[in-house]
Amino acid sequence: MITQPQATTQLPDPDEERRRIQTARLLAYRDDGPLATALKGSLGRLLPPVPATVVAVLAIAALAYYGVLTDGASLLAPVAVLLVLVLPTAGRDHLGRLDWLTPPLLRGAEFMTIILLGLAEDTPKWLLFVLIYVIGYHTYDTVYRTRQGIWPPAWVYLAGLGWEVRLLILGLAAAAGWLTLAAAVLTVYLLALFAIESITSWVRLDKASAQAQADQDLEQSPEEAAEQITGEAEQG
Repeated sequence: MITQPQATTQLPDPDEERRRIQTARLLAYRDDGPLATALKGSLGRLLPPVPATVVAVLAIAALAYYGVLTDGASLLAPVAVLLVLVLPTAGRDHLGRLDWLTPPLLRGAEFMTIILLGLAEDTPKWLLFVLIYVIGYHTYDTVYRTRQGIWPPAWVYLAGLGWEVRLLILGLAAAAGWLTLAAAVLTVYLLALFAIESITSWVRLDKASAQAQADQDLEQSPEEAAEQITGEAEQG
């Protein structure tokens, strides 16, 4: 008897799948925006992420320590340092042994730059705090979602401007003497964007979970339902 050969489904390699998810998470935690996304292909894999980000943090700290950040064009220096050193790392796969350090280092560099610019321009400290809080909330929301296997839509990173565009806006505004106004507008915009998108996504997820649970309950036989109730009663 001649039998028809059956098609076999090739399962994905577990190690490759783990590396893919690890890369996707770290890239999501970086919070790259439209500028980094646009330049990623042209810049390629120029710099390793951790050494480049560490050097950027140390350089910004040195600029602050030696009092270089006073007013005018000098306030663009920390932003320029980050753009020059960290943008070329966006094309990396972030699978190195220490590459998981890149997102926290980059977020720390972003927050430090915001604080230094704000202090140099005498921006209200409460405004700087709220802006940092909003960006930190977005980071926390991204981390929590990805750990649940839920990924924020790609447009959120573009609409959120990414670390590079946010700092570029603040740096140019500080150099022009408009930092307080720019920080206020940016804070309101990001707060509305991240809060509305996050709440909407979680509500939609809860509704989908409830609907899936309801569909599963409808598919249960009376015997299965009785066994489930009995098991819950025994556990109680």
